[in-house]
Amino acid sequence: MNMHLLSCGRLKMRKSIFIPSAERSDTIELPVSSALLRHGQANVLFDTGCHPAVPENPEGRWGGLAKLMVPIMQPGEHVLTGLAEVGLKPDDIDVVINSHLHPDHCGCNAYFRKATFICHAEELAAARAPDSEARGYLAAEWDQPMPVDAITSQRDVFGDGRIVLLPLPGHTPGSIGALAQLDRSGPFLLAGDTVSLRETLDTGIIPRNTWNAEALARSLDEVRRIEASGATILCSHDARQWDGLRKGLDAYD
Repeated sequence: MNMHLLSCGRLKMRKSIFIPSAERSDTIELPVSSALLRHGQANVLFDTGCHPAVPENPEGRWGGLAKLMVPIMQPGEHVLTGLAEVGLKPDDIDVVINSHLHPDHCGCNAYFRKATFICHAEELAAARAPDSEARGYLAAEWDQPMPVDAITSQRDVFGDGRIVLLPLPGHTPGSIGALAQLDRSGPFLLAGDTVSLRETLDTGIIPRNTWNAEALARSLDEVRRIEASGATILCSHDARQWDGLRKGLDAYD
């Protein structure tokens, strides 16, 4: 199995959302990404990034959320372009794993019509709740007609230990990560927004965009345990880490 990291654009947000001690006027740039896992049985996509319409008409796609998460990517910078660069079309994707259902992680779900989707049952419940839009869930992004496998606990996707899904609640009720075991590069934990920035893991300071601080603290402890066992932690929005990673055709194997 190998792993291709695909660029899905970039956002700008207030730094104090992630690091509460930061000045309110300070901003931070956040890469958005997806991971393609080419398993012997299937092509698996972890998160789908932002919808292609976001760079040109962010408020038309996201409404008021676009003022909090400001898209700063160029048109055409999305997961579909990234897949094309490695020779794949949307119909070549068999499984889509959504770490959670915020629009910068599930915005291209609609394009993967032949895929089975996997997310946590608690995340689906949160997205369907009456107040879900105020909590960052946009139905146009996540509510698609494709089949959804709603997990409630740890899941070994293919039963071979290659891709194991782990509940990591805190950022949202149903956040999950994927522990991917590669032959040469070793294990990688795709942590989603459980670890948006490496600083969160290192300091334990809880970001303000957290659903449940106690749950997130427990999930961070689990991530630290996984790292101590030898896994590389992939943070979802850490620009410094992203700049140092291999991307596109330059796969991890």
